[in-house]
Amino acid sequence: MSLNNLPDNLSMPACTMIPVLEYEDVAAAITWLTDKLGFAERWRAGTHRAQLSFGDSAIAIIEANPVKPIPKINIMIRVKSVVPHYDRAQQQGVEILRPPSDFPYGERQYSVSDIGGHVWTFSQTIANVVPEDWGGVSANL
Repeated sequence: MSLNNLPDNLSMPACTMIPVLEYEDVAAAITWLTDKLGFAERWRAGTHRAQLSFGDSAIAIIEANPVKPIPKINIMIRVKSVVPHYDRAQQQGVEILRPPSDFPYGERQYSVSDIGGHVWTFSQTIANVVPEDWGGVSANL
């Protein structure tokens, strides 16, 4: 689907996918994600919902529903350089699950856990590698 065909809406970012994450405290999640991982707040609706951006991507944050919780998720975000982002996370006391590592599929990545238990993996491209070079198989597109 091309975004060129979608109507403009200042309440929605110009991205195709917007993951929705639950947190017990939406305000605390906003503060944590902006201060520690570099997100920017786009808007907030009361104490129950907000939208944040990171580069040209966005996430929605909603207040947790104890009766019907949404499962914890793992989100990958591409960055130009992992090391400065990792350094910032470390300085902010973020729980590092995996320090920066280089992978044969051409990415340098590190992972953290946030205050809601969601896992964030930040990924930097370090090489242009076809899947067959590391044991994968390219799709017949």
